[in-house]
Amino acid sequence: MSVKIRLKRVGKKKAPSYRVVVADSRSPRDGRIIENIGWYNPLVEPSAIHIDEEKAFKWLNVGAQPTESVASLLKRTGALERFEQTVAKAMRILLRAGGTRESRHTSLEIL
Repeated sequence: MSVKIRLKRVGKKKAPSYRVVVADSRSPRDGRIIENIGWYNPLVEPSAIHIDEEKAFKWLNVGAQPTESVASLLKRTGALERFEQTVAKAMRILLRAGGTRESRHTSLEIL
């Protein structure tokens, strides 16, 4: 099962609003989801973005892939950069302890 972090459209016609959700890649855009981790409203100025970073980090740690649009939102909020810093820090700790890059998945569980 491939898991994606993507946008789910909600709101009325001509007034879109989106939820940031974790879903199976095979399910339709507005179909069944695994977890709701935030929302995005492009109609207000500036765009309103709210993403629960703890939930997003949890799903990124287990291998969920963000879509281009969600990756852009994560970059705008600074969450993606913080996640990459924590992964780099975990890798440095692992390599100092004598681990290898192949055991990366076990080191991310520490986070």
